[in-house]
Amino acid sequence: MSPVAVVRRGGLALLLALLTGCAASTDGDASAAPTAATPATPEELEALVVPDVPSGLPRVPDDALTPPAGEKWVEDVAGYAEDAAREREVLDDYGYRFGWERYWGSAGSGPLTAVAAHQFETADGAAAFTADLAAHEAEVYGGLLREDPPDLPPGCRLLQLDEGAPTAGVTAPAAFAWCARGAFSLAVTAVSGSVQAATEEVRAVVAAQLERLPSP
Repeated sequence: MSPVAVVRRGGLALLLALLTGCAASTDGDASAAPTAATPATPEELEALVVPDVPSGLPRVPDDALTPPAGEKWVEDVAGYAEDAAREREVLDDYGYRFGWERYWGSAGSGPLTAVAAHQFETADGAAAFTADLAAHEAEVYGGLLREDPPDLPPGCRLLQLDEGAPTAGVTAPAAFAWCARGAFSLAVTAVSGSVQAATEEVRAVVAAQLERLPSP
């Protein structure tokens, strides 16, 4: 299997790319920008997704992944699941509109950072999706899911894997954060050489990404 492994999980499928490798520096800051109006299209949401990450990892081209990253409609996300029709029903219940996914890493082995921003019809739908997705992924990967940890903004959940989760395909230390902000659900993943480096990357990217999204 390629070092870039596309993992689809159960009834709340979400594209995650996982890389194994050494630690990366997280000394910088993810690019922030003034908040904007609520996007009406995936392309408008794209403009709000952070363009770079503190670790300085290079962008992975959207079409380097299968299916490609980038623009996501409900049928794209539903297609990650074994039962796409049932997944479509679940996403419709949440009020899913569209999303955008972006990855940083390399074609070979090394650390990885991933951002997935999804927009919903209502804040309640985004919050429910975020909570359910976080609980589902924590069950898949194991570890303690922390709700509203003090080092992340309100409405966030954090999962840290000191040694990864080899049986679930995560073979290096990793950190995951899921946050709800208004009608948006944000997922940030970092795979690195230490859980501290991964967590620092996740915290910085979450802060920058939430700053770029429209205020609730």
